[in-house]
Amino acid sequence: MALQRSNLEEFLTRTWSQRGLAACVLLPVSALFGGLSAVRRAAYSAGLAKSERLPVPVVVVGNIFVGGTGKTPLTIWLVQALRQAGYTPGVISRGYGVHNNVPQEVTAQSLAQEVGDEPLLIAYRAACPVMVGRDRVAVASALLAAHPEVDVLVSDDGLQHYRMQRDIEIVLFDGRGAGNGWLLPAGPLREPTSRQRDFTVLNGAAHAPGLPPDAIRMQLVGNTAEKLNDRSQNSPLSSFAATDGKHAPVILAAAGIGNPGRFFGLLRSAGLQFEEMALPDHYDFADNPFVHVQADVILITEKDAVKCRQNEGLRNDTRLWVVPVTAQLDGALAEKIVEKLRGRSIA
Repeated sequence: MALQRSNLEEFLTRTWSQRGLAACVLLPVSALFGGLSAVRRAAYSAGLAKSERLPVPVVVVGNIFVGGTGKTPLTIWLVQALRQAGYTPGVISRGYGVHNNVPQEVTAQSLAQEVGDEPLLIAYRAACPVMVGRDRVAVASALLAAHPEVDVLVSDDGLQHYRMQRDIEIVLFDGRGAGNGWLLPAGPLREPTSRQRDFTVLNGAAHAPGLPPDAIRMQLVGNTAEKLNDRSQNSPLSSFAATDGKHAPVILAAAGIGNPGRFFGLLRSAGLQFEEMALPDHYDFADNPFVHVQADVILITEKDAVKCRQNEGLRNDTRLWVVPVTAQLDGALAEKIVEKLRGRSIA
C-alpha cells in the first residue's frame, strides 16, 4: 500500500539520480542558479553583505542535498554530546511551514503546524531550549535573551543563511550521496560538493557517490516500538515478526519523512514484513490516512508521531506504535567539535 507522493516529486527523484535527458535540459538553469548563489556567498565573504556574530558559538547542522538526510537525529545527538562535554546548548530552526516572523519558543504544548514537526521532536527528545522563526539571527537573539544560561547554539539547517556567522559547519548526506552531482534544478544540490565545511557526515552507508572518503559515518538505530497513546508501553521490534511457527500481525509501516525508504529499511533489518505507506514529507495528518487501513499494527516515525499525538482520532488509535531512532557516531567527532568550540574566543 502506498499513498503516492506528488508526480513532480517522483519525477525529480528520478531526474536527480542520473545525468539523463531531463537533467541535461535543465542544466543551463542550474548554471544560472549556481552563479547567483556564488555571487551571494562572495558578497558575504567580502563584507559587502552584512553578517552578524552572536555572543556564543554557533554550530550549523545542514545539508546541501534537497530533502531529508537525517538532520534531526544528528541535531539531537549533537545536543546530547555538547551537554556531556559541559555545555548548555540551545537549538534554533526555521521550522517547516512556520510563517510567523516573530521568534517563537517550542514547548510541549506547541502545535506542529505553528512551530514545525522537527523542532517539536527536538524539544521532546533533546530536552533543551528550542526557538523557531524565519530570521535565524533574530531567533538566536530571542533564545539567548530567554535562556541566558545557553552557551552554545545548534542551528538545525541554515547552511545558506549566511547572515548568521557560524563557528562550525556539519554537512550531512545519506546513501544517495550527491545524486547526479549537479545543482538545482538539474540536480539535487543547493551548493557544489566542493563547498567548504568542517565535517562531512554520511547517514546509513559506508560510501556514497560524490563524497570525500573521510566522511564520518552515522547509523540510525531503532530496536523498539512504543505505543503512541502510552509511550511507557514498549516492545522490541522483533516481537512483531513471525517466530516459532506463529503468524505475525498484519503490519503497515508509514513514514512522512524526506526518505521513507530509510525507515522501511530499518524495519526490514529487524525481520519485519509489512505494507508500505510513503507519505509526503512533513505530512500534516490533518486527515487520518489510516481510517480504512486493515492492519493490526501501524508503525510510524517519531517525526510523524508528534503530529499524530495532536489529532484525537490518531492519538486514540491503539494500532499506532512509534519507532524511535538514535544516531550513533564515532565519539571522536564530538571531541573534535568541542576542541573547535574551546578554541573560539567568545565576545
